[in-house]
Amino acid sequence: MAGPRPVVLSGPSGAGKSTLLKRLLKEFEGVFGFSVSHTTRKPRPGEADGKDYHFVTVQEMQRGIDSGEFIEHAVFSGNMYGTSKAAVHAVQSGNQICILDIDMQGVKSIKKTDLNPIYISIQPPSVEILEKRLRDRKTESEESLQKRLAVAKRDIEISKEPGLFDEAIINDDLEDAYSKLKAVLKEEINKAQSSKDS
Repeated sequence: MAGPRPVVLSGPSGAGKSTLLKRLLKEFEGVFGFSVSHTTRKPRPGEADGKDYHFVTVQEMQRGIDSGEFIEHAVFSGNMYGTSKAAVHAVQSGNQICILDIDMQGVKSIKKTDLNPIYISIQPPSVEILEKRLRDRKTESEESLQKRLAVAKRDIEISKEPGLFDEAIINDDLEDAYSKLKAVLKEEINKAQSSKDS
């Protein structure tokens, strides 16, 4: 597979993954790309097929999964979501580093493919700090907060498995975490940039 290696980013909600990603995309404009996921849910107002998601029927999605076209897939609140090999290749063919923001389940599925990404885990300094960050957002009910924390605790445990991630970054200090993330991706960023210049 030509082009820079894809990057799998994983970590619990509230660990600061999206904040770090936004900075990366801003600093290295055009270097990173996101694969467009498939979903069986209906488009929301303003969502475009092929841009926000590839909107497909359950039958189409199941056919794709059965014939091995998906790197990973999962079901959330009754709808199927997945990342296809073609979507990742589309980003790579533009000489961009494909970012896959994926949960633990997905990380394990990708391990079974020939994608060969760089696996990075973004972790909170502690579950207590994670809980505080989630509470400060004031976006969810106590019940959904407890659910998120339970999932986060499980994910943090799984992420300690030897060899699962190439790099684990503890996001205690944002600047610090961001420097570490850039250092891990330096080689691939250089590859993507030099191919753009040539």
